[in-house]
Amino acid sequence: MTSGGEGPGPAQPFHSASLYVGDLALDVNEGLLFEVFNAVGPVSSIRVCRDAVTRRSLGYAYINYHQVADAERALDTMNFTMIKSRPCRIMWSQRDPSMRRSGVGNIFVKNLHESIDNKMLYDTFSLFGNILSCKVVCDRDSGKSKGYGYVHYETAEAANAAIEKLDGMLIDGQEVQVGHFMRRNERPGQSDWTNCFVKNIPYEWDDAKLKEVFEKYGDIA
Repeated sequence: MTSGGEGPGPAQPFHSASLYVGDLALDVNEGLLFEVFNAVGPVSSIRVCRDAVTRRSLGYAYINYHQVADAERALDTMNFTMIKSRPCRIMWSQRDPSMRRSGVGNIFVKNLHESIDNKMLYDTFSLFGNILSCKVVCDRDSGKSKGYGYVHYETAEAANAAIEKLDGMLIDGQEVQVGHFMRRNERPGQSDWTNCFVKNIPYEWDDAKLKEVFEKYGDIA
């Protein structure tokens, strides 16, 4: 309620005591996670997400604390902690759902040196503001970095500051490119993109056959 005819105050930040914990070894279970995270503060519940059919772990879990302060402490002190010889990656599971969907504060980092992992990316970019999530994209089979990643800040101001200071800078001896993340359908020229990829083509088909099948849908350049 307001007084003196003033308009409503600024929206209150979304507070949650729920954390997402990813990059877990497949044999990490609720009991082990409880032992690790309950040391920070009283845990309300833990759920390791599993395949609906095989019941195998999907490599991530949700940790719910009774108190927001305990969740914040776990995020600050436990991020990238080794669990079963693998560094876990922690972020808010639902800090502000509308912000996550809007893409505000989300930046894209490319040309990363192969030695840069999630923790190094986090340590470098956390200088500019509170990070909601941070990830270096890795090859699923080899586990090696693909040379790019994403950092999602809580505010657009932090993202802008990171872009201004780090775009074109050397990180571990390699010049990186940092910019606002854009969804595929928002990228320039996407509406003009007319190529398509076709796989599982019968071995007996040649160029003429392929053209015959597809030209009925439009002129082929």
